[in-house]
Amino acid sequence: MSNSLVHAFFVGRALAETLNEQLEKTLTDALSDLGKFDAEQRERLRQFTAQVLERATVAAETATANRVPDSEPYAPDSPGPDLQATIDELRAEIAQLRVQLQRYRSGSV
Repeated sequence: MSNSLVHAFFVGRALAETLNEQLEKTLTDALSDLGKFDAEQRERLRQFTAQVLERATVAAETATANRVPDSEPYAPDSPGPDLQATIDELRAEIAQLRVQLQRYRSGSV
């Protein structure tokens, strides 16, 4: 009886070691696949970002090339348009649009 118990002990131990090795191999393979997937996704994202930036650059160049030049170009040493006056005009337009929008929303158009 002692011989069969010793044999069962060694069989159990061999089974545990084998299962442990298989589990380790499976886990290592899974982590390796996950790392590959992550690297592939990062590369795809990098390529996508590069493609978007390239298209944006081309669109900006096309828009700049097709832009109608101002009727009075500014000399480098002459002052440009009055920036504060432009900002004030835009604020006035925004205020007028807000009033019109409030009238529209209230139904008293």
